[in-house]
Amino acid sequence: MDIDSIRREYMRDGLKRSQLQADPMEQFDQWLSMATKTPMSDPTAMSVATVGENGMPSLRTVLLKSYDQKGFVFYTNLDSRKARELKQSNKIALLFPWTNLERQVIVTGEAEFVSTAESLKYFLSRPKDSQIAALASHQSRPINSRAMLEEKFLQLKNQFKSGDISLPSFWGGVRIKPVQIEFWQGRENRLHDRFMYTKDENGEWSVERLAP
Repeated sequence: MDIDSIRREYMRDGLKRSQLQADPMEQFDQWLSMATKTPMSDPTAMSVATVGENGMPSLRTVLLKSYDQKGFVFYTNLDSRKARELKQSNKIALLFPWTNLERQVIVTGEAEFVSTAESLKYFLSRPKDSQIAALASHQSRPINSRAMLEEKFLQLKNQFKSGDISLPSFWGGVRIKPVQIEFWQGRENRLHDRFMYTKDENGEWSVERLAP
């Protein structure tokens, strides 16, 4: 399959320093708001990169569930590959690929696990079948067949057909505390606009334009 000729020009918009908010979280809030109002699948989807003990990166897509001045939060099985890797190294990167808007946001920083109270609050807000799925799946572990997974799900669904489900001890949230946040806007002739926010030791943000 010949793919080297697949290309298009990015003509939608530009990005000037004068348009940027001083706080990158406010800038992110503006861009996410626009993404949620633009026809696209899963505007809160983000790729999450972690590093294994052998130095090899791994990558997957999850959904952002909350964000504020403290950082970006997603939830996962705490025995999953990403959680195990974060327990070894808390270095992490996120990518929001808003291709419909010809935009990307790249976040690098450090991860921490959120409190049990915070995890419980979100867990109880999930649909019950999603709660059951969290119990049924030993995430990232080998399984013999899908049939076994579905059978386990149905067993648990019958077990919990009445009554609430407690927060599993192996399930919780991860907060990414950003150190750098890059806003990327596609431009014509591949002369893209890129602005990088960097946090200093005092917690203050500075911003600079990067070459495309």
